[in-house]
Amino acid sequence: MLVDTHCHIHDHEFFDTAAAEEAYLNARTAGVSMICVGTTQPDSRAAVEFAAAHDATWAIVGVHPHEAKDGVADIGAILAEKHEKIVGVGEIGLDYYYNHSPREVQIAALEQQLQWAVDYRLPVSFHVREAYEDFWPILANFSGISGVLHSFTDTQANADRALEQGLYIGVNGISTFTRDAEQQKMFKNLPLKRILLETDAPFLTPEPFRGKINTPAYVSRVADFHAEIRGIETAEVAKITSDNAKSLFAI
Repeated sequence: MLVDTHCHIHDHEFFDTAAAEEAYLNARTAGVSMICVGTTQPDSRAAVEFAAAHDATWAIVGVHPHEAKDGVADIGAILAEKHEKIVGVGEIGLDYYYNHSPREVQIAALEQQLQWAVDYRLPVSFHVREAYEDFWPILANFSGISGVLHSFTDTQANADRALEQGLYIGVNGISTFTRDAEQQKMFKNLPLKRILLETDAPFLTPEPFRGKINTPAYVSRVADFHAEIRGIETAEVAKITSDNAKSLFAI
C-alpha cells in the first residue's frame, strides 16, 4: 500500500468527472490511497465532496498563497463543519517566486489559516517558495503546529531546519528528474522516517512518464526512485512512508 499525500484529481479545472474517476480507480487498483488538497475556497469544498464520495480518500482544505487575494473566510466555515474526511489545512504558505497575491496578503492568509490549524488541531500542508526568511518566524508564532513541506526542493539547510522542528518533507516527481546536484544530494540525505510521498497530480509527472498527465497511481514510481537511491526495497519505502502519512494525518 502507498499513500499519495498530495493530489488535485478533484479539481475540475484539470480532471472532468470521468477523468477523476479513472484516476481514482487506477490508483486503488495499484493499492494507492490519496489525499485531495484544496487551493481555493471552492476547490476545498470540492476536495471534501470528492473525498466523501470515495473510499481511501481524504481532504485537506485551505487557500494557496497565489489565491490569498480572494480571501480565506470560507475555509473557517468548512472547518467548522468538522467533516470526518478533513485531515488537514492546506495547501497554505508563501510564494515569493510569482507573487500572484501581495506579500502582506499572503502573510495574513497564512496566519489566519495557521490559527485554524491550531484551533482544530489539524496538521498543515505548506507551500513555501523563495520565502523561508519570512516563513520560519511566522511559524514560530504558532505553537504545536505539525505538518509537511509540500513539494520541497529548497536547500539542505532549510530541510534540516524543518526536520529539527518535527516537520515532514514531501517528495514527488521532481526528485526523479531534477538535474540539480544539490537537490539530488538533499533528496538522498532525507531520513525516510520524515518523508511523505506525493504526486501533486496533475503536475510534476515522474520519470519515466514525463509528458503524461500525472495521477496518484504514479506515486509508486516516486517510491521506486527513493528505494533505488537508498539501495533498499520499494516495499520498505512504501511501509515507512505510509506509516508516516498515517501518523501525521490520522488516516
